[in-house]
Amino acid sequence: MNGIDQLCPNCGLCCDSTLFADVELRAGDDAKRLKTLGLTLFSKTKTKLAFTQPCACFDGKLCRIYADRPKRCGLFECGLLKRVETGELTTMAALKKISEAKQRAGNVRELLRTLGQREERMALTHRYSEVMCAPIEMADEVGAERRGELMLAVSDLMQRLERDFLR
Repeated sequence: MNGIDQLCPNCGLCCDSTLFADVELRAGDDAKRLKTLGLTLFSKTKTKLAFTQPCACFDGKLCRIYADRPKRCGLFECGLLKRVETGELTTMAALKKISEAKQRAGNVRELLRTLGQREERMALTHRYSEVMCAPIEMADEVGAERRGELMLAVSDLMQRLERDFLR
């Protein structure tokens, strides 16, 4: 069993919007085919199409269009996977880091829901931005405290993602 078979079905952070808010298509991707497979594409720039995260084709564990997935998805290897494949990190240690990151991402999502942001089909970073851009109700001490908790939780999550998954 290789690292992909062991780590990816237990992770999904690259598909559920924890790591990325969107994914740009690359030359050779068949946009029409990807649309028929369930991806909603948008123009990110004048020349680049992308699809939003969380990915509509991610079922919580696996990609429903794995054989036909966009090139960028096929080329992406997170830092944990790279370190497992080079022998720098054991699979068990990587699975523990995945579990910790998913727990922290879940905590961020729960805080977002507590603060009224319940749009689960929106990228995690966009949900966070929406909450943080909302005016602060100074009389709502609990809400202000939750926003502070959210800021710390997001900071902790981002540091871990950068260290473990994006290098």
